[in-house]
Amino acid sequence: MFAFAHSTPCARVVPAVRAGRLSARRCIAVAPIRRRFANAPTRSFRSSVCVQAGLNKGDSLTSYAEYKKSVASSGGGKVTLSSFKGKKPVVLFFYPKAGTPGCTKEAQKFRDDYAKFKKVGAAVFGISGDSLDEQKAFSSAESLPYPLLVDEGDALRKGFGIKSDLFGALPGRQTFVIGKDGTCLLSYNNQLSPEKHVDEALKALQ
Repeated sequence: MFAFAHSTPCARVVPAVRAGRLSARRCIAVAPIRRRFANAPTRSFRSSVCVQAGLNKGDSLTSYAEYKKSVASSGGGKVTLSSFKGKKPVVLFFYPKAGTPGCTKEAQKFRDDYAKFKKVGAAVFGISGDSLDEQKAFSSAESLPYPLLVDEGDALRKGFGIKSDLFGALPGRQTFVIGKDGTCLLSYNNQLSPEKHVDEALKALQ
């Protein structure tokens, strides 16, 4: 039970009785309730979202089942992260919601700098829990040169241990760079600076 702000019961109740806004019977009932809440312990609000230990720089993705999971792509077919092992590095950026302001800025920045990722031979993917139709619409609206993946049931987000923001109300904004050998080269979380994810990913690939 959460504690309520309180004052001396009669300080508020008695004037209300005199003014005719509160009955004497109700006055008798209010005071004990206030006394009961006055001693109630306070609790801080905490996120109710449970996540594993996050995927960190230096970790091998081969120990994550999600690394081998196939997910739908806005470009058609399915994509499996492990299929790039030994071939090319992968940039995987998780965003909260397709089409929202911050996510649009992030997607556009990856689009505008896509040639830089292509130059170093990296594959780029955006991913969120949005439906395939929503991902296709978002990709089309922003003319994205890279695919957007569907994280159905937030399976990869949960598996990689991405923390939520705003007490669990907002999915985290996280970017991973995965090396050719399947090692995590970057684990970057920043909800408020979506465009900075692109700069950090490029640094990790240098």
